[in-house]
Amino acid sequence: MKNTQCTKLLQDTLEQLVDLKGIRHAIFSVESLDGSFKWADAKGIAQSDGTPMDVDTPFWIASITKLFIASTILKLHESHRLSIDDFIIAYLPEDMLRGVHVVKGVDYYDQLTIRHLLSHSSGIPDYLEIKSDNKKTIIDEILEGDDKAWTTNDVLQIVRKAQKPLFEPQPLTNSNYRVRYSDTNFQILIAIIETITHQSIEVAFEDYLFKPLNLTNTFHPGSTPLTVSKPAAAVWIQDTVFDNKPLGIRSFGDLNSTLADLTAFMRALITGQVFENKETLDMMCGMWQTFNFGFSLLAPGWPIQYGLGMMRFKMPRFLTPFSPIPDLIGHTGATGSWLFYCAELELIFAGTLSQVTAAPVPFKVIPKLLKAFK
Repeated sequence: MKNTQCTKLLQDTLEQLVDLKGIRHAIFSVESLDGSFKWADAKGIAQSDGTPMDVDTPFWIASITKLFIASTILKLHESHRLSIDDFIIAYLPEDMLRGVHVVKGVDYYDQLTIRHLLSHSSGIPDYLEIKSDNKKTIIDEILEGDDKAWTTNDVLQIVRKAQKPLFEPQPLTNSNYRVRYSDTNFQILIAIIETITHQSIEVAFEDYLFKPLNLTNTFHPGSTPLTVSKPAAAVWIQDTVFDNKPLGIRSFGDLNSTLADLTAFMRALITGQVFENKETLDMMCGMWQTFNFGFSLLAPGWPIQYGLGMMRFKMPRFLTPFSPIPDLIGHTGATGSWLFYCAELELIFAGTLSQVTAAPVPFKVIPKLLKAFK
């Protein structure tokens, strides 16, 4: 496909995305790994006041942040400050963990490893999906009430009180094991990073990722980026704007970033600039396990696979027997955000729709682009 054809296809796709129901803006980019092809554009409003969305506007990347968390954990693994096969009880207080994961009367708090958390094989439920006594999730309570912050202890207390374990911690010595996506796992990983580094997650990210990789416009909500940038774009949950809840949005632990920074991060990850050893990335992208069938705006399902903090989208051959779609690795977020790399085509895709109802959209749009590029 010629560059002019690529540009038209991408521009048409952007127009289609911003026309979807509930979408206030669409922003995405496609770059080749060597930088010989670059395309980026944005359309719509960044804020509810009508501020236009630009290609350099930061946006909330939601669970793409798991790539950053996992990368930091694996860098600590490389430097022998931890092992991903260590029990988490070695780094966090017993009273913080006890009673969080009880299955059939057995408390597994002292049998959970860092690898269990990275691979979503812990069986700990997602705190964001748990409803309280008033039948509301923590997100419901924030949207309908006052803005509030929460800590890792608060998260674990929600899980402890609910007592709805998914399954026992999986035996990772097997080639196949059960996985179920859970934001609770990565909240615990953030706590482990802060414990080991004796730094806030913001400072740890700066030291381990942002400064070394020159990610100057990637930052937590409420923090200052390395370079002064535009205000981050708003996030919507249906027709409700979420940017007026700064304490809540910060408590998720997820980052704001730009198309340029996300693309730079993925390029650095793939080309060996993030880790000291190639084997570390291989570990991140190994032991793929497929999520079960099911639909949830927060939890991805079949045919999406998971490694260690890394997603793989591998379309089953029987669904595309005559024109196989190349594999993608990376991550998506609940706001319709995505960061993917296609090794076969050596292309990096980044973008967002900043709308929670659009969480499945990346898995519909990117494969169509891959098919066209191929």
